[in-house]
This record gives sequence, structure tokens and C-alpha cells, in this order.
Amino acid sequence: MKKPQYSVIIPVYNRQKLIGKSLNSVLVQSLYDFELIVVDDGSTDGTGNTVKNFTDSRIRYIRQPNAGPAAARNRGVRESRGKYIAFLDSDDWWLKNKLEDTSTAVNENPGYLIFHTQEKWYRDGKVLNQKKKHAKPSGYVFKRCLELCCISISTAVVRRDLFEKTGFFDEKLPACEDYDFWLRASVFYPVFLIDKVLTEKEGAHEGRLSQNPGLDRYRIHSVKNLIDSGVLDEKKKNLALEHLRIKCKIYSGGCFKRGKHKEGNRYAEIAGGYYG
Repeated sequence: MKKPQYSVIIPVYNRQKLIGKSLNSVLVQSLYDFELIVVDDGSTDGTGNTVKNFTDSRIRYIRQPNAGPAAARNRGVRESRGKYIAFLDSDDWWLKNKLEDTSTAVNENPGYLIFHTQEKWYRDGKVLNQKKKHAKPSGYVFKRCLELCCISISTAVVRRDLFEKTGFFDEKLPACEDYDFWLRASVFYPVFLIDKVLTEKEGAHEGRLSQNPGLDRYRIHSVKNLIDSGVLDEKKKNLALEHLRIKCKIYSGGCFKRGKHKEGNRYAEIAGGYYG
């Protein structure tokens, strides 16, 4: 069987009301050469039935016990056959030329392993203006990746061998696994921005993990792990240390205000351990 050029991976958990729109946005793509892998991470609603109602032969439905978004994405990558891996969250959707325009950029820029696009956010059906800090970067973006998750997972396409070089998503992280992945990848590889809006999403709704409080503690540990790994050159290490100091100060300060003194002290000590 001929391998598809693209493998589209959608991890899903309890998104019965939203997954249909995401699936449709992939199936109507102007570029046909893809497989669509839906990894159901132990949904307890009717998500599985909704997916199975789609009869397109390019869909592969995989169900696994609930293990989190990182594990679901990794399962999809391991089951995939395409040269390029495209990610889409189950509550986001693509414009119909997403893969075609990405394929053009990939063919014209063979030296890149990571591609992403512009995106449009909505809230209650109205366009949600993005802040300047959310502007999509191109090139070597390590500093931006420290500051925030500047590559939105649903806009991203990566060449398969990136995982051999960078590793997979960290399954120990219940959230911010995309921040962690792009941070590690950006140490060595540039990203190519396709400067078109090709992905759309609802900016805020019930169930989005990114809306949960306290996520900075996961980003702090990602930066700390990267520093401890020894792969950073002196310039990148200094950038990471400064970012770690700032994030720990902000997060520990928030803990102290909420009366969580033990946790606040722990995060204050994390940064202090590199300067003592």
C-alpha cells in the first residue's frame, strides 16, 4: 500500500459536540494525499460513535485508555505512515487549502523540518483579536519559545524524522506538552512560517486545558529539564536561566499570595539553585 505524504493526527477526549467540525475540515482538504488518525484517549461520551459515523477510508480510529494529550499524540505519530505529520486539536479546524499550501511551502523549503501557519481565533462566533506577543515567528525561535508556546499545535506540520532528533511529547506532562516539545525542537531547528491564516479555533470554551490555572509550573519544569540536559550552548543557557528566574519569581509570588507557602518556597528554590 502506498504511503501517504501526510499523516494528520487528532487526539480527542470527550469532544462529541466538536470533533465533527474538525474531521470535516480535514476531509474536505484540496490536497487528497493524507491519512487521518484519530486517537480517542478514553472518551466517556459519544465521541467514538461520532467518529465512526464518518465512512471515509482515510480515517483510522484508535482507542486507548485515558493517558493524556501527550500520550495520544505520541500514539498517533507511532501509528502514522506519512513523511510529514500534521497536528490538529479536536476543537480546532482548518481551511480547505491548509495541506495544499503547506505542501507548497514544504516542497519549496526542503531544509526545514518544522512548518506552521497563521491562525484566527473566535469567541462566541466573533473574531478575537490576538495580542502582539502572539505574533507567529519564523527562523530560529528559541527565545520566543521560552516566553510562550509560539507555535500553535493545530497549525503545525513537521517532518517525521524530527521525532528521531528531538524525541516525542513528554507523557509525564498533563498539560503544556506542546510548549515543552517546541522548546526542545527550537534548540536546534528553525521553523518556517506560512504567512496565511489556514487554521481557526474557538479562543475559549469549557474543557480547554490551556484555560486551567497554574500551568506555568509545567513550563518551569520544562525549562529546568532543558537546562539540566546539557544540550544548550552558553547563550541559550543564559537565556533559559533568566527566563527560569523570572517565571519562578512570578509563580512563587502567586503561591505566597494564595497561602501556599510550601509550594512557593519550592519554586523560589528552583531558580536559586542555579545562582547559589
